Parts: sequence; C-alpha cells; structure tokens
Amino acid sequence: MKVSIPTENGALAAQYSKQATADQQYKGHPIISFPVQIADVPTGTQSLAFVFYDDDAIPVGGFTWIHWIAANLPADTTAIPANASQTGVIPMIQGNNSTAGGYTGETDLKVTQHYVGPYPPDQDHDYTFKLYALDTQLPLSAGYWLNNFYKASAGHILATAQTVVVGKK
Repeated sequence: MKVSIPTENGALAAQYSKQATADQQYKGHPIISFPVQIADVPTGTQSLAFVFYDDDAIPVGGFTWIHWIAANLPADTTAIPANASQTGVIPMIQGNNSTAGGYTGETDLKVTQHYVGPYPPDQDHDYTFKLYALDTQLPLSAGYWLNNFYKASAGHILATAQTVVVGKK
C-alpha cells in the first residue's frame, strides 16, 4: 500500500499549515486539510483509516500532537481531496484531535473533530500521516479518541503505509 501528500519546496503547502491566510483559518487554526493520494490497497480491505500526528511536539508539549484522525473511509478511496475534513466529500468518521479535551480549552467541534493543521512553535516539525487498511468497518462514532481507534482496529489491520511531511515554523 502507498500513500503520498504533495509538498511545495519539501514542505506542506502554506494553506494547510501555520502560514495559511486568515480566510483559510478558523479561530486561529488552519483547517483546510491537504490532499492525499492512495494506491495499492490490499484485496480484502473493507475500510481505510488514518492518523496525522506530530512526534516533534513531545519536547514542546509533553506528548504527540494529533492533528487529524478518521476511520471508515471507503476501501476504494484513491484520493482524498483538499478540504475533505470540512466538506465531507469523502465519507469518514472523524475523531478528536489534540485540541479536544482539557489541554486547550477548545470545544468547537469544527476544530476539535476535524483537521487542524501544523503550527510548530519552535522549529520545523516532521508530521506523520499513517494510513491503515482494515478488514472491517470500525464501531466508532464521531469524536472518538485515538486510543479507541487502536482498540477497535486491533486484529483488523491488513496493511499500513505512511509518509512524513515537513511543517514550517
């Protein structure tokens, strides 16, 4: 299985990250999700899921920052277009990102249960997009947590693929 995200000069394009213009942000967060290309999904796949996260946030905030999680995408998905998180053009169940919970105080579901782009505070960060091919639809509801995904997907992962993109400070 393969997954790719287009970059500009080796980094995630401005409209998907910290450099997004004011009209491309919501409540100070870049919310236009980037496009994704998917290929070679294994036979027997019943759904796709993904996690987009920042391990470089650990020294800054003490934990991996989750920017976007989604499950139950159709198995035949080969492209996720830009802004799919907000438009719903691709059916998916979106979970909580790291702005949810008590850390930031944010409660707006448009922010907490959708894509929130990279906003590295200290230096360029590497962001990982990990795609999962699953042999079932997962019993998850909107606003699920990443640990719920891990528990529900255990024993159902047929393949994974990942790519890393740079988010500019």
